[in-house]
Amino acid sequence: MQIRPTSLAFTLLLGFLAAVPYSGIDINLPALAATGATLGVPPSEAGLTMSAFMLSLAVAPLIYGPISDRFGRRPVVVFGVALFVVASLACAVAQSLPELLICRFVQGVGAASTAMTLAIIRDLFIEATARAKIANVVIAINVVTVIAPTAGAALLTIGTWRAIYAIQAGIGVVLLLAVLIGLAESAKIDPANRLALAVVIRSYARVLRHPLSFAYILVGAASGATVFAYVTGSSLFFIGVKGLRPDQYGLISSACSAGVMSGALLDGCLGRRGISAARVLTIGLTLSAAAAGALLAMTVAGWTQPALIAALLMAVALAFGMSIPSIMNATMQPLPEIAGAVGALAGSIQMTAGAASSGLVAILFDARSALSMAAVMAGCSLLALIAYYLLARPAERRIRSQGSRRPRRSKITTHSSGCAIPR
Repeated sequence: MQIRPTSLAFTLLLGFLAAVPYSGIDINLPALAATGATLGVPPSEAGLTMSAFMLSLAVAPLIYGPISDRFGRRPVVVFGVALFVVASLACAVAQSLPELLICRFVQGVGAASTAMTLAIIRDLFIEATARAKIANVVIAINVVTVIAPTAGAALLTIGTWRAIYAIQAGIGVVLLLAVLIGLAESAKIDPANRLALAVVIRSYARVLRHPLSFAYILVGAASGATVFAYVTGSSLFFIGVKGLRPDQYGLISSACSAGVMSGALLDGCLGRRGISAARVLTIGLTLSAAAAGALLAMTVAGWTQPALIAALLMAVALAFGMSIPSIMNATMQPLPEIAGAVGALAGSIQMTAGAASSGLVAILFDARSALSMAAVMAGCSLLALIAYYLLARPAERRIRSQGSRRPRRSKITTHSSGCAIPR
């Protein structure tokens, strides 16, 4: 029985699918030391399993995007989740670090297919409805990121690190069954669209040349890099410098995830009240830059009270939650016929930017302060604000101006639920 796109069950399914890549990172964090001990390597080398997973998350969507535009979203998600299940089981029985690294990379390739959830939303919903659906997906992702580290630690106490991968395989099986039973195809497939290398390259070149989509890709990448910087830097600062226990730091991490959820909820509430995405996005990006700038000024001045720094990190998280649904929606809106390629390229660039900012924070960390985290966060949040005002807003005005000079012909009608129905 297929799940209706307007139902809560459909939103939950998309949210849990979209959370798979993030849970694959967070649930394994508590087990790095135990993994290294079992395989006879130091925890720092066991940490390479995270790098392998994130690398595949950055690369694989570039393959999935064009395939989903040609053959549909559903086959891509089914294949990817099935691959995630098999690779998770392979991780659970790996006997050496090189073997585990290969399995983790393949596991990430499978998890990356769930990035198609945003393209599914863009296929089925328009304007404010799509923005609200994306906000709900962001909330679901952050619910999982709050639970995942605690779940990983609990599994480690009652079993071994191998049990964590086995549980991931079990979750994948449940999601695979839900997709097979309840998820219908959302893409409007054109059989004349050939899947050739030249066609794929043209699709990505089209996205990169589109002034509005590419501008929002840059805004999203800079915003995501801001979040990755605090995810890496906060643990280094609170645990390494201030000496907080892991469970105390966990409370701060959970509070930041709650901030993202609150921001997404606020965005949805404001959207229902008729507040434009542009206004919410302006507020969110400005708040992020202001909070990160304040954090940098405090750090330079030597004011490093943990409570105040945690409050500013939560403000950045709130701002991210407010901004990201509108950014994602605006990125895919101009090119709905290749939404898979748009979403894939956006996700790949955002993950690459996040990995770069995370690495920069770690490399510049001085083991005495939060300066590297604050500086990278301030720079990335400022870049997001600049890209929005100097690239995205002017591109929107140009496209709106061009549209007003063309004869208006409606090609779709809108169901009361917000679904786009072709005429």
